[in-house]
Amino acid sequence: MRKEDEKYRNYLQILQEELIPAMGCTEPIAIAYAAAKAKELLGEIPTSVVIEASGNIVKNVKSVVVPNTGGLKGIEAAAAAGIVAGRPELSLEVISGITQAEQEKIKKYLENTAIKVMPLNSDCVLDIQVCLRNGDEYAKVRISETHTNITHMEKNGEILLEKRIPGAVFADTNSDRAAMNVWDIWDFAETVDMDDVRNIISRQIDYNMEISRTGLAGNYGANVGRVLATTYGHNDVVSRAKAAAAAGSDARMSGCELPVIINSGSGNQGITVSVPVVVYAEELGVGEEKMYRALVLSNLLAIHQKTRIGRLSAYCGAVSAGAAAGAAIAYLHGGSYKEIIHTLVNALAIVSGIICDGAKPSCAAKIAAAVDAGILGYHMYQEGQQFYGGDGIISKGVEATLENIGRLGKDGMRGTDEEIIRIMTGT
Repeated sequence: MRKEDEKYRNYLQILQEELIPAMGCTEPIAIAYAAAKAKELLGEIPTSVVIEASGNIVKNVKSVVVPNTGGLKGIEAAAAAGIVAGRPELSLEVISGITQAEQEKIKKYLENTAIKVMPLNSDCVLDIQVCLRNGDEYAKVRISETHTNITHMEKNGEILLEKRIPGAVFADTNSDRAAMNVWDIWDFAETVDMDDVRNIISRQIDYNMEISRTGLAGNYGANVGRVLATTYGHNDVVSRAKAAAAAGSDARMSGCELPVIINSGSGNQGITVSVPVVVYAEELGVGEEKMYRALVLSNLLAIHQKTRIGRLSAYCGAVSAGAAAGAAIAYLHGGSYKEIIHTLVNALAIVSGIICDGAKPSCAAKIAAAVDAGILGYHMYQEGQQFYGGDGIISKGVEATLENIGRLGKDGMRGTDEEIIRIMTGT
């Protein structure tokens, strides 16, 4: 693929849009961002707060620790952090600069302020509306479709922004996601000028490997990464790759204050597409350029899958990311396009049944399972084994299979998603 090609520029734009830093699980951070933006509009600390959220937001905020809050969980805590100490100009790092003194202010604000959480009746699975009041003054901010896509701003009855993009999976992007396909992703990864992606990819390596190391060394959540490392040891690269990826999620789900570089709006998916690939690249001694190309491949394959599924779903995003990581690991071993597509399909055939029941410590174990499936998918093809079209949801041709996965994740599991939310909320 040539640099002057429109496709080349499109894939580069996709990486620039997607591989951005976020501190903490992106759903509570989106709430904090909306609350911080509304407080900026209001111009003062509100005395009452109403937060309306779609079911998937509730699902993904309920059980995860909000960073820089002293261990607080939930929608109320995320909103309070954004109101009291958020910096909306930092986007998904909106609460990264909170001090110890501000943490105490957040706790006191929660104790003394009426914060009401209500379901938001919306066809959009990612939808948040925050309304802040102080006396007769109020400000309202709505975020829809993606985590930082502000679609409505209002103050005291004056509409400051109205931007509705119904059904747009990636509403706040300037790239063409519909044009993505596996062959072009492979071609781009093979030919991209390293100078065009070096900063993007090196930042992902630095951030995500750092939180992985922190997770392995610390005590976070269920310590899935440490359990894997202790149980299976460090001699096997498969075990190391799974443990390293899981450990990053262990730390992130339990309030670690390190940022990660996300993929498809998710830090866990960003960790999954990158950390196992780096572990394998170091094991194989392939050199920086080969590792960077593998990471370009992994990131774009995950984004391609999620374009059909959407940001949030009952379909676990780690599955897409783990399959993409497996394909990149095949590439590191010298695999061609043929090895990449068969690895991807094999992995998806193995673990596409994993559900998303919100952000919480067990995400780390699901990541380990998805990475394992990605690696198994590659080794199966090495041994001349594969799943064929007609085997369950697998169809002949990689794009046809990805289309099936998109249907399953976006449409087929809608009822499953609703039931999961009812179970989690006791309704």
